[in-house]
Amino acid sequence: MAQEVTRKDIWFSSEGTDCAAWLYVSDTGKQPVIVMAHGLGSTRDMRLDAFASSFAEAGFACFLFDYRNNGDSKGDKRYRVNVKEQLEDWNNAVDFVKTLDNIDTDRLFLFGTSFSGGHVMTLSAKRNDIRGTIAQCPYTDTFASVFAVPAVTSLKLVLTLCADCVTRLFGHKIMVPLAGKPNERALMVAENYTYYLDLMAGNSKTFRNITPVETVLEFFKYRPGKYAKDIRTPIYYAVCAKDEVAPAKKTLEYAKQSPLGTIKLYDCGHFDIYGSPYFEEASADYINFFQRLTAQK
Repeated sequence: MAQEVTRKDIWFSSEGTDCAAWLYVSDTGKQPVIVMAHGLGSTRDMRLDAFASSFAEAGFACFLFDYRNNGDSKGDKRYRVNVKEQLEDWNNAVDFVKTLDNIDTDRLFLFGTSFSGGHVMTLSAKRNDIRGTIAQCPYTDTFASVFAVPAVTSLKLVLTLCADCVTRLFGHKIMVPLAGKPNERALMVAENYTYYLDLMAGNSKTFRNITPVETVLEFFKYRPGKYAKDIRTPIYYAVCAKDEVAPAKKTLEYAKQSPLGTIKLYDCGHFDIYGSPYFEEASADYINFFQRLTAQK
């Protein structure tokens, strides 16, 4: 039976910047909680709220937040994507959640997707208060994702980066699309990128399909897959078999290194898992995973 769920607007501080979050709760006493954030340049109202609603109706509190400089969160470097800052936001969000009333801090879970799928792998390896984790179509490896980008797109991004070095001398940074079709100048390219924009961004009030071109450099300093072997708590890897952004082959290599890992392949591309029929299949699998861990003592 679905729980009666209330969604509350919450603010928390991350390194001095106010970040926006939604807290999904029901009036059932102390609840296990799932902390959630979106992928590269995306915002909480881009279909991640649909996952949160499903989890909340199944009896879990959910804390879904926007990174600083993105979405409804504050910050004067709009649309910036920075690994160090995002990991700080995650850690501060988890620490904040542990101070809330009616939250069972012994049953604290993480859910990350795409770029944040890599973040939750990192946190699960480094924190000792996480009960279990879901990494959906996670970004795991620099070169796997870079080599998945068509050569023409890579060349355009490199040339734009060079131009950015010049324009910044005059106080101007160059923005590029987050998503585009193959051979376009964009960070994520896929034939069905319009599906991503229509399905996920169609109802968003804050998302813009742009990011500073310097975001490209964030991929070269971050390889969360290296932490897979150090994750000692249960983690569920939802791998998209036809993933154009975070190639499944490399993700599976890392996922198999997690001692308590569960792996499932979904027969879809990187963006398809947010919509029907894969959303319904994945949501049910995730709820079963969380419920099984919640029942354990």
